[in-house]
Amino acid sequence: MTYDDVNALLRANALRILGGFLVPSDPDPILQGSQTLLMIGPDEPAFWPVFQASDEFNLPKDPMDHWSKRVLGGIAETLDARVFYPSDGPPYPPFFTWALQTGRCHSSPINLLVHDRAGMMVSFRGALALPVPLDMPPPQPSPCLSCSAKPCLTTCPVTALTPDGYDVDLCKSHIATPVGRDCMQGCKARLACPVSQSFGRLPEQSAFHMRAFVGPVMSE
Repeated sequence: MTYDDVNALLRANALRILGGFLVPSDPDPILQGSQTLLMIGPDEPAFWPVFQASDEFNLPKDPMDHWSKRVLGGIAETLDARVFYPSDGPPYPPFFTWALQTGRCHSSPINLLVHDRAGMMVSFRGALALPVPLDMPPPQPSPCLSCSAKPCLTTCPVTALTPDGYDVDLCKSHIATPVGRDCMQGCKARLACPVSQSFGRLPEQSAFHMRAFVGPVMSE
């Protein structure tokens, strides 16, 4: 089994590896017994049509989490791997820390993750912990290093995202008003990232996530 073998299996299910690392000899207890951790995200733009066509899509609560657990759970069984999900918890698996360990995700100027290929639209459906070591692709530098404009710092209409942190309440309250409806097509700061713009995530998928984020406080 190789990295490319695993990625091919994932891509056949509209997912892909977004990074990974070899588990150190003195791992966090959650990774004890595993040798490779792979961070798994949507294979854009193929992911959204596959999810839309699934039985889970019309579930009233957490449809994408249910889809992920079915699909990634089946892949984990095929690979004799363990699988972790961002929704597991509390306590929750340290996805942010794991993402940084891959060398393909970095902290952006507004302290959200930025990925070498997905930009600030990076998201994870789960993580696969394999019992064998895989040869990993080399780390990639942060795309922020070559981004002189840094539009993520200035695009949020209410400055909810800054180097000092993320004001979640301010963000939600703005989106829930008529003037904030334009943000329902996706976070403007994340979409302003030049790498995000070439990633291929469909607007319908971003709107789905924004609706789930804002929840029932949406104004009519």
